[in-house]
Amino acid sequence: MTYSLYQLLWLFLLYSLLGWCAGVVASSLRKHAFINTGFLNLPLCPIYGTAAVLFSIFLPELAQNLFFLFLGGAVLSAFLIFVTGFLLERIFHRKWWDFTQHRFQFEGYISVPLLALWGALAVVCIRLGNPLLLHLTQLIPRSVGQTILAVVYGLVGLDFLLSLVSVLQLRFRVKKLTELEEDFRNLSNQFGNAITGRIQRRVIHAYPNLETEKIVKTQKEANRREKSLVFAQGCCFHKLVWLFVIAAFLGDIIETVFCRFTLGWWMSRSSVVWGPFSVVWGLGAVMLTAALYKYKDKSDGSIFLAGTILGGAYEYVCSVFTELVFGTIFWDYSHLPFNLGGRINLLFCFFWGIAAVVWLKYIYPPLSRLIERIPIRWGRVGTWVLLVFMVCNMSLSALALARYSQRQTQPDAPQNAVTAFLDARFPDARMERIYPKAEIVN
Repeated sequence: MTYSLYQLLWLFLLYSLLGWCAGVVASSLRKHAFINTGFLNLPLCPIYGTAAVLFSIFLPELAQNLFFLFLGGAVLSAFLIFVTGFLLERIFHRKWWDFTQHRFQFEGYISVPLLALWGALAVVCIRLGNPLLLHLTQLIPRSVGQTILAVVYGLVGLDFLLSLVSVLQLRFRVKKLTELEEDFRNLSNQFGNAITGRIQRRVIHAYPNLETEKIVKTQKEANRREKSLVFAQGCCFHKLVWLFVIAAFLGDIIETVFCRFTLGWWMSRSSVVWGPFSVVWGLGAVMLTAALYKYKDKSDGSIFLAGTILGGAYEYVCSVFTELVFGTIFWDYSHLPFNLGGRINLLFCFFWGIAAVVWLKYIYPPLSRLIERIPIRWGRVGTWVLLVFMVCNMSLSALALARYSQRQTQPDAPQNAVTAFLDARFPDARMERIYPKAEIVN
C-alpha cells in the first residue's frame, strides 16, 4: 500500500476539514449567511475524507496517467455518493441532495457535472494534495500525532452519535406531526361519511344491482392484489441474493470451460473453498443489475457503454483489493495490449460491456421470472440460507488465503488454534489446486 494507516487517518481528517470549509464558503456565497453544511457539529464533512481515502488506496498507480486518474476518481466518487445518498434516504426518509432536475443524472443522487468535479479533485488529491498534506504531518512528532488522532477521532465518534440521535429525534417528531395531521383528516372523512353514508344506503336499497357490482369489483381488486404478491418482485434484496449465488455459480462454470478450451487443461476458477462459485462474477451481476435495472429497456449501445465503464472500474478495484488484503494477484493482463497496470485491459472491458447487454436483455428476464415463481415462504427462507452459507464460505476463504500467503512469506509453526485448523484443513496443495493462478506478492 502506498500510504500507511497513520497517513490515511490524517488524510481523512484533513480532507474532511477542507471539504467542510469549501461547502461553507459555497453556501455562504449562495445564501449570504454562514451555514454548517455538514452532518456533524465539528467542522468536518466525512464524505470528502472518505473519498480522499478511497482515492489514496485505489488510484496511486494511475498518478502518471491523468485521464484514467480522472476517470477512476469519477467512478469511485459515483459509487460513494450513490451509496451515501441511498443509505441516508433509507434511514431518514428524505433526500439530502437531489439532482433530478439536471439533464444528466442518475436517480437524483449523481450528476455528470458533479462527477467531473470529483474526477478533477481526484487528480488534485493524488498529484498535489497528498504530497503537501503528508509533508506537513511529518513535521509533527509521531507520538504527538498519534495522540492528536486518538483525541480527534474520539470527539468525532461522540459528535457522530449525538448528531445521529438528534436527527432521529427530529424524524420522530416529524412522524408524530404527520400522524396528527392524518388523524384530523380521518376525523373529517368520518364526518363526511356520516352524511353521505345514509344517502348511499338509500340508493343501494333502491338499486340492488349496484351492490352486486361493488362486490364484484372488490373481489377483482382482491384477486389482483393476491396475484401481485409474488416472491422477490422487481429488483429487491431477496432477488439480488439469489442472483448473486446463481451468477457466481454460472460464472465459475463459464470461466472453467473457457480456460479448458483456451489453455488446454481443466483448472479451478472458484473464489471460495467450498463449491464452484466465482465471487467476482456474482458481485458483478449484482452490480450490473442494481445499477442498470431501471435502464434495461435502453438501447444496447447505452448499456454496452455503461457496462464497459462499470465493469472495468469494478475489476480494477477487485484487483487492488485482493492484492492489498491478501497479498495475492489472481489475474495479470500485463502481456495484453491496452492494459492498465496489468489489472484491466480494453478487450476485457469490452467483454464486460457485452456481458451487461446479454445479462440485462436475455439472461436476467427469464431468470427473474424463474426466481419469482418460488413460493414466498420457501424463497425467503432460501435467501437467508444462501446468504449465511456464502458469508461463511467467503469468510473462511479469506482466512485460508491470508494464512496461505503468510505461510509463503513466514513459514512458521501455527501460533494458535485458528492457524492450526487452517493449516490442517487448507494446506498449500489444496490452496494451489483451488487457486492455481494466484501469485503471492510483497
